[in-house]
Amino acid sequence: MKFFIVFLFCLLPAFAESPNVIVILADDMGSGDIQALNPESKIPTPALDSMSSEGITFTDGHSNSAVCTPTRYGFITGRYCWRSRLKKGVLNGYSKHLIDPDRFTIADVFKQKGYKTACIGKWHLGMDLPLENNKLVLSGKVENSPIVNGFDYFYGITASLDFPPYVYIENDKITAKEIVMKPSRSFPAYLRAGETGKNFSHEKSLDHLTEKVGKYIKERAQAKEKFFLYFPLTSPHKPTLPEERFRGKSGIGPYGDFIIQTDWVVGQVLKFLKDNKIDDNTMLVYTSDNGSYMYRLDSPECPTKLTSKKSKPEDGTDHKTDHTIQGYSSAIHRANGKLRGTKADIYEGGHRVPFLVRWPAKVKAGIKSSETISIVDILATCSEIVGQEIPKGMAEDSFSFLSLMEGKKTYVRPPVITHSANGTFAIHSNGWKFIAGKGSGGRTMPRSRAFEKPYQLYNLKDDLGERKNLIESNPEKAQDLEKQLNAIIESSSAYTK
Repeated sequence: MKFFIVFLFCLLPAFAESPNVIVILADDMGSGDIQALNPESKIPTPALDSMSSEGITFTDGHSNSAVCTPTRYGFITGRYCWRSRLKKGVLNGYSKHLIDPDRFTIADVFKQKGYKTACIGKWHLGMDLPLENNKLVLSGKVENSPIVNGFDYFYGITASLDFPPYVYIENDKITAKEIVMKPSRSFPAYLRAGETGKNFSHEKSLDHLTEKVGKYIKERAQAKEKFFLYFPLTSPHKPTLPEERFRGKSGIGPYGDFIIQTDWVVGQVLKFLKDNKIDDNTMLVYTSDNGSYMYRLDSPECPTKLTSKKSKPEDGTDHKTDHTIQGYSSAIHRANGKLRGTKADIYEGGHRVPFLVRWPAKVKAGIKSSETISIVDILATCSEIVGQEIPKGMAEDSFSFLSLMEGKKTYVRPPVITHSANGTFAIHSNGWKFIAGKGSGGRTMPRSRAFEKPYQLYNLKDDLGERKNLIESNPEKAQDLEKQLNAIIESSSAYTK
């Protein structure tokens, strides 16, 4: 049973009519993949462009990590994942649960206000699968699935679509009736070998989950029940396998086609809301767990193994012409826009992500905000909206950005912390960024270890591409930011699980 400190009175009142809330978390989408954020992109994204024009676009929105699991932990709990036992990297499909059942979550925010709560999609925060000799026991019970973390309903997969087991879990049950072993596959259909439900289709997974979401929204609308729905997508993460009807649509390879399908999913959610007449007072959030994995092949930081053999961006040879190449030349597509780096990196391309909020009843259309916010902030924002106090010692890294959605000019937030795949830290404050490492901490060159010197300092207002390291010319600024970073790292909640 959960143990909270329950407050009798809320410090902040809820809106007269609290909204339904849907959070769509894309998997590995870069800020350059949406035309509204990157006019140079050739990939049509009408649904996401519509979201941007009809709500607020945060141009300095960040995932708290540059890889999957820690960002999801931050979203669900409102605290940075490096405060947990996972200090770097990600979990796999068979990993044990990461979130303690007693920890307050974003689902609890809504559940304590009488909302129905659901998660449909990719979990990737661990759950305790029934195993015998390291194989799934299909009739067994799944312990510590999302239904112990505040969700009334869960339907989805344990981790990314390239991590076995490839089966759907519904609440605490495995839905597969029979398992087969599938071999590994290479990019773009990148898969690890492993247990697969006999009827499981990677290509049809996104459609299947979207259908489940449509059914859930319809049921809640018909029952006139307020709901919180977390819809973590399986795309455009590898395997880059768009459904057949989207193949060839972008003209620049499977990755572009997968972006089109991802945008289609957003369009379907918008349609579900309108068809069920709950569009006006539903807050829809769209963001991504980190930046895109697609390299910029003509960048000197692209790993040599990608550019030394068959990819020749100067000759137009990239993912557009050879789908097995995991990258584009700049002239074809910049999945992370003009930002430096990719998924996993501490550079902006790793964690500065699309961040859109649409709420017709409360948020004016066409607002843009350049304030620095993080995915960990969604929990506190929702808490303020519905008037649910956060228990003491919980969600300590989450700060509400509701005032920005309301168009107010006053907004104060402590510095935002971001984290790379190998555990390299960065701190963001008033346009400055200090990196406690000498390289990317991820996939692009030069790589480096966490806290490996010399450190880096960038003025992002003047140098968004992070090309001019000011660590030597601005030692006082660097020392100040390093001091603030260390203070935040060393701070701890009274509740440490």
